[in-house]
Amino acid sequence: MVRPGRGAPLPRLSRRFRPQGSSRRRRCSSPQLRSGPLGRFLSALKASFMNQKQQKPTLSGQRFKTRKRDEKERFDPTQFQDCIIQGLTETGTDLEAVAKFLDASGAKLDYRRYAETLFDILVAGGMLAPGGTLADDMTRTDVCVFAAQEDLETMQAFAQVFNKLIRRYKYLEKGFEDEVKKLLLFLKGFSESERNKLAMLTGILLANGTLNASILNSLYNENLVKEGVSAAFAVKLFKSWINEKDINAVAVSLRKVNMDNRLMELFPANKQSVEHFSKYFTEAGLKELSEYVRNQQTIGARKELQKELQEQMSRGDPFKDIILYIKEEMKKNNISEQTVIAIIWSSVMSTVEWNKKEELVAEQAIKHLKQYSPLLAAFTTQGQSELTLLLKIQEYCYDNIHFMKAFQKIVVLFYKAEVLSEEPILKWYKDAHLAKGKSVFLEQMKKFVEWLKNAEEESESEAEEGD
Repeated sequence: MVRPGRGAPLPRLSRRFRPQGSSRRRRCSSPQLRSGPLGRFLSALKASFMNQKQQKPTLSGQRFKTRKRDEKERFDPTQFQDCIIQGLTETGTDLEAVAKFLDASGAKLDYRRYAETLFDILVAGGMLAPGGTLADDMTRTDVCVFAAQEDLETMQAFAQVFNKLIRRYKYLEKGFEDEVKKLLLFLKGFSESERNKLAMLTGILLANGTLNASILNSLYNENLVKEGVSAAFAVKLFKSWINEKDINAVAVSLRKVNMDNRLMELFPANKQSVEHFSKYFTEAGLKELSEYVRNQQTIGARKELQKELQEQMSRGDPFKDIILYIKEEMKKNNISEQTVIAIIWSSVMSTVEWNKKEELVAEQAIKHLKQYSPLLAAFTTQGQSELTLLLKIQEYCYDNIHFMKAFQKIVVLFYKAEVLSEEPILKWYKDAHLAKGKSVFLEQMKKFVEWLKNAEEESESEAEEGD
C-alpha cells in the first residue's frame, strides 16, 4: 500500500466501509432502545429542556390562595357591617375598648372600601338610607353618637375615638370629611337631640383639627337655611368649638377657607343683616361670635368704601359728591369718623406716583395735599379724628423714607387749611405720638409747637384783657 504524501487528500471511503465511531451518528430506530431506560431518560431530558425554553419570566413574590369565605367577609358590605356592629356590641359603652377594637379590626376589614359604612355605624348605629333614616333591614348598635348622652363630656370622649381611628388609618381622613358633609345635608332626617349631639361633636373635631372648616358649606343648603335648621345647628356647633378653643382660633379657621364673611348666609336672604345675626346669636349665648361678624362686616364695608373712593378720585368727581357718598356709607355701616379719615388719607396718598428724589417729593406732596384739603377737613370735625390723621401722617412719613423731612410741612399745611387745630397738634407733640421716627419728627415740630403755644398764650391774654 502506497502511503500518500504530505498534503495529499485522503481517499474517500465508501458509506459501506465507514468505520465505527465516526462523526456521523446513526439514528436509533430500535423499539427496544426507545422503550428502555436510556430512551426514557433521553425523553425526560428533552422534555425538561423544552419546558425551560418556553418558560416566560414572572413577577417576583408569592401568590396565596384565598378562601371564598374570607373574600366574602372582606368585600361584602353586609358582612362588614355585621362584624363592626358585633364588635361594638361586645365592647359595650367602654369607649376605650371601642377605640382598641376599631384599631385592631382595621387589619382584617377593608376600612378603605367601606369608610362610609363604618362612619354611618359609629354616628347613627347602622347604615343610613338617603335622607338620614336608618335602613330597616339592617342590624343596629346602641354604641354610637346618636344613642349616647347629650352632653359635652360624652361628645369629647367620642371625638377621641374618631381622632385615634383617623390617626391610625390616615387614609380615612378624606372619607370622614365626606361623611360629615353628608350628615349635615341629612340634618332634617335626624331628631333634635341627634342634631345637637352631632353639632357638639363637629365643633370639637373642628377645634382639634380633625375636620376642616370647609365642611360647613353643607349648612348653606337652601332647605336647611329656609327652615332654620342651619342656624340652630350652628349655635351648638360654635358653642362647643369656642369652648375648646376661642373666637380668635375660630376666626383663623374660617378665614383659611374664605368663610369669615359668609356666616350671615345661615339665614334666609330677607334676614341676612348684622342686626338679625347679632340678636340671634347673642340671645343664644354667643356674643363673641356676634361681635366677630359685626367687625367682619365693618371691615368689608371699609374695603368697599376705599375702593369706591379711589375710583371717584381717579375720575375727578366733585368733592361735594364724594363727601355725600362717604357720609351715607358711614351711616349705613356704622363707620366712625376716625376710621373714615384714615381711609381718606390712604386713598389720597395712593392716587399719585411720588418722586424718588427727597428734595422734590416735599414740594410735590404739598401741592397734591393742598388740593385735597377740603375733603380731609370735612371729616376732621372731632379732636380724635384730627389726632388719628396726625398719627397716619407720622406713620406714612416714617414708612416712606423720602417723606421723612416732609412731615412738618404737611402738618403746617393742614393747620393753615383748617384740617388740623392747635389742641390735637399739641397733644400729639406731648404724649400721643408714635414711637416710629419720634426723635426726628419731634425735632421738626419743635419751633412750630413753640409758636402755637405762644399764640395760644397771647390769645388767652387778649381774652382776659377784653374781660
